[in-house]
Amino acid sequence: MARIYLLLIISLLFTSCSKSFETIDGFTQGTTYHIIYERDGSFGKYPKRMKSEIEALFTEFDLSLSTYVPNSIISRINNNETDVYIDEYFKVVFKKSKDVFVASNGSFDITVGPLVNAWGFGPGKQTQTDSAFIDSLLQFVGMDKVRIEDDKLIKDNEGIKLDVNAIAQGYSVDVISDFLEKRKINNYLVEIGGELRSKGTKLYDEPWRVGIDKPFENNLNPGQNLQVILELRNCSLATSGNYRKFYEKDGVKYSHSINPQNGYPVMDTLLSATIIANDCMTADAYATACMVMGFNQCLEFIKKTPGIEAYLIYSGGSGEFKIWKTEGFEELILEESQLN
Repeated sequence: MARIYLLLIISLLFTSCSKSFETIDGFTQGTTYHIIYERDGSFGKYPKRMKSEIEALFTEFDLSLSTYVPNSIISRINNNETDVYIDEYFKVVFKKSKDVFVASNGSFDITVGPLVNAWGFGPGKQTQTDSAFIDSLLQFVGMDKVRIEDDKLIKDNEGIKLDVNAIAQGYSVDVISDFLEKRKINNYLVEIGGELRSKGTKLYDEPWRVGIDKPFENNLNPGQNLQVILELRNCSLATSGNYRKFYEKDGVKYSHSINPQNGYPVMDTLLSATIIANDCMTADAYATACMVMGFNQCLEFIKKTPGIEAYLIYSGGSGEFKIWKTEGFEELILEESQLN
């Protein structure tokens, strides 16, 4: 049976808005964002001003961590410029990346950049992917080859290139959430490209309701065919999978999840991983790590890792879809439909 790659698409149920809440939405990082927040708090009653300040934060964020911005800090580091000083955004992402790299035994690795580019999932065009070339790139992969000294990133080899796309979007959710909290807004939901963070409650002290779409390849309209509806308070959620980001060549589908240990796109029975954690950066990084590990290793990793809950969709022996979830995740489910 042909392998099917699936990605859970997070869709928000915005039916709870009232006069006490404001909604801000737009485009950033090549995707959409939606923010719902209680109007109480400083500047909370001025959504146009809030949106202007939030989008200024997005621009500032991209100037640090986007590989698609030529003059960003990370792009300049990848181009081996010598006068690049890192900022706080970069430091936070680097430290968390190193922590998850260690915790996942190298499954999560932001030095995967050369491999991401080689397989055609980076800002540049796809290059050759024969085994000898891929093997040659592995010498540039490994977080033990990079470090921070005096506000500069030191690389052991100029061929090392960073790619933080598997953690930066989750971190941007945290950045916007922190922005709201500094303005004394304690009831909100922030969603960027499907990664999200919730705080407090919506109207009538009810938890935020978030839908996860059925992971079918032709399910392209978020919210129409929901697999699970969750009730969230004070937590973050991120999903990684291989439904949208892949390409097909010579009848083979290549996923965007690259194993930094062997250099190749991941092919495993694990189709998608949804992770819940206190902050979205952690959820985002662990979701990616799970996809790289594959189902069996991911299962053991989740069981021994405190502070996270998980919802995994994987392929059974006969090609049918199956679900595995933690008890903590189960407690958040309001409704769940049959997967097949």
